[in-house]
This record gives sequence, C-alpha cells and structure tokens, in this order.
Amino acid sequence: MSTTADRASELLRLHRDPALLKVVNVWDPISTSAVVGAQGTVALATASHSIAATLGYEDGEQIPVDEMLDMIRRILAVTDLPVSADLEGGYGDAPETVRRAIELGVVGANIEDQLKPLDEAASQVEAIMRAARDAGVPDFVLNARTDAFPVGGDRDRDVVIADALERGRAYLDAGAPVVFVPGPLTSDEVRTLVDAFGKQRLTTIALPGTPSFDELQELGVARVSFGPISQRVALTALQELAETALAHGELPGFRPLN
Repeated sequence: MSTTADRASELLRLHRDPALLKVVNVWDPISTSAVVGAQGTVALATASHSIAATLGYEDGEQIPVDEMLDMIRRILAVTDLPVSADLEGGYGDAPETVRRAIELGVVGANIEDQLKPLDEAASQVEAIMRAARDAGVPDFVLNARTDAFPVGGDRDRDVVIADALERGRAYLDAGAPVVFVPGPLTSDEVRTLVDAFGKQRLTTIALPGTPSFDELQELGVARVSFGPISQRVALTALQELAETALAHGELPGFRPLN
C-alpha cells in the first residue's frame, strides 16, 4: 500500500468485509507502535479525547487543530497501516481539516455532527467527501458520527434511536461509506440500525454491557473501536503500578515495548 489512495481503498475494503473490523485507538507514537505490534492489527484509529489529554487539553475541540494534526503526523510516521483520524467536529471547517489530514496520509476520519440541523450536517458530509475526491482519495472512509447518544441521550430512548436512524440514512445518502453511532447500544438497537443502513455500514464503540464482538459481526456491523477506553486501560495499569510500588515495593510483569 504505497499511496494514500491505496491505503484508503484497503481501509474501505476492511469495512466492507463481513469480518468485523476491530480498531484499537491510539494517541501518540509509542501507543501506536504497541498496538501495531499486536497480532491481528490491520488498521488504526486515533482518539481525539486521548490526544487532547496527552497534551493537557480537555475534550471538545479545546486543543488547537494544528496541535491535533501534528500528533496525527507523528502517529503516521511510525506505521504504514491505514489510519483513520478522530477529528471531533472538524475544528470549525471540517472539509479543510480533512483535506489537511489527507495531506499527512490519513485515509479515514470520524467527524461529529454535534446534533447540528440535519440539512447542515448532511451538507458537511457531502463537502468532506468532495474534498477527499479532490485530494485524489475517492475511497476516503468518512465515519460519519451522529451524536444522538453523546449529546442527545437524555431524551426518550425511542427518540434517540429514531434520530440516529434519520441522521445515519442522510449521511449515507450524502456519500459517507459508514455511520458511527457511539452509545450503549443493545442487540435489538444494533439490529435496527443495521436493517436501516445495510450490512457493513454501521460502526460502534466497545462499552461495558454492549453486544460481544461475535454478535456484532453476526449482526453485520462493519467496525468496532474503543475511543478513549484504550488510553484509560493504559493509565489504569500505570496507576496500579504506582500504587503497588508505593505500598509494597513490588514490580509487576511487563514487556519491553520501547
């Protein structure tokens, strides 16, 4: 996969494959190297929350776009695998931010809709895909995220799902290859979303209590990712090391990964 366009085509193929694509989110070069070294890793995704935290910012587009893109550049420098970037809501100009990310070698992106008016959000999807085509990457894997749960999850559950369905269909019609519905989905809700979008068109996030990976694959989900959870697992291990060492003077087992 020598070109950005080639890597994008491979990432799209991985989403279209009936086998569930499991993408572990990374946040800096060393986390990237660790995940790349895990058997079975075929693609990567960055986590905006985790990158922001690494650099001392709160989540929610508090990090300057240049700093976010610089860390993504550093991540891309240590792997040849396809990388999808979490670009939050696009930092004020989603098509331009995606264009800049493609210049770095990014071949897919999460863009939040932030529950903007639907026509505005769908137009943004169209503009992003047009920018990707203009950049020579027609197979760019826009993971069009609806914030029906993260932003509007306090509404009645049926209203939230109906909103996710309407928005997801609109984004697919606007040219997005997949739709991201992050939230604590049940098996029945996943089935409803897949029935509406088509198989290999829905991506989800792994959360405690959500369907198993085997079930997600059987239902026709394209991809599952981990968001900030991968960094939280790493930080939990670090804190537990500190607690054990300070209390007992013991060193847990480890792998020399750097």
